[in-house]
Amino acid sequence: MTVGKIRGGSLGSDSETQRGIPPFSPPEGKGRGRTWTKVLWVCAIVCQKKPLFLLTGRNSRAFYCIPVTILIGDLSSPLPPLPASPSPPQPAEVLKSLSESSGSQFEPVHGTTTLAFTFQHGVIVATDSRATAGNYIASLLCNKVIEINPYLLGTMSGCAADCQYWERLLAKYCRLYFLRNKERISISAASKLLANMLAEYRGMGLSVGSMVCGWDKKGPGLYYIDDRGARLKGPLFSTGSGNTFAYGILDSGHRPDLSVEEAYDLGRRAICYATHRDNYSGGIVNMYHMKEDGWIRVGRTDVSDLLYQYSEEKK
Repeated sequence: MTVGKIRGGSLGSDSETQRGIPPFSPPEGKGRGRTWTKVLWVCAIVCQKKPLFLLTGRNSRAFYCIPVTILIGDLSSPLPPLPASPSPPQPAEVLKSLSESSGSQFEPVHGTTTLAFTFQHGVIVATDSRATAGNYIASLLCNKVIEINPYLLGTMSGCAADCQYWERLLAKYCRLYFLRNKERISISAASKLLANMLAEYRGMGLSVGSMVCGWDKKGPGLYYIDDRGARLKGPLFSTGSGNTFAYGILDSGHRPDLSVEEAYDLGRRAICYATHRDNYSGGIVNMYHMKEDGWIRVGRTDVSDLLYQYSEEKK
């Protein structure tokens, strides 16, 4: 791009006329004379040393696009550098500054207990139902299982808004996959899709720790995905602030050859004892069973009733 001047309706110097450059005439109509006797700046946009058109303007208000076949100015002279654009704010740095500032404290505390494990009859998913906002108990009836489709389930751990948004978006893409390909998406592909979406926003303040489980052509499957895009496959996982207590029960009682009732009892016990020790978990136990023909909801059991029941069994 090169820059020149127009004064009084013609190109600025007589030498340009002597080189065979035709004079510039302003367009006919209103404003001829007074407007075009002002000094106009002309920008010639050039492609492969051939000018394409001129952009002219007066006082940064009126602009005209004029096709030309002439070259204005010296292309060998360097153009002035463009001003540097301001860098966008980094969400991770903003959150860090808010949490470390003495005048403004913003410390997100997310508490929950969710678990899932595979066995010979499918996948068991169990969660508590307490939703917290810091030290405040916001809800005791929060369902932390996202029903993606009849053959896929996802769990929520972390920020409820983040988990709900991304897993509902995953449900949308799984539905589109089914409509386009006339078959259900595999568990591996669905979990990879969620991990890829979260990886694009790594370091931007998301808080997601989810499990995706289901049943496809290869049988039952279980994956763990977090907000950094990590994706792990395994026989059992537990997430949330009470996961350390739940893992103790799961590791001691999990076997691939569990019966259905034994699997139900293991899931209830793990959630019950986790809520007993973790003050950010509580409420009721929501349990799902993923079978070959789809998931079923096993039931909702109050953790207080379970704790009294297990205490009586020890006597």
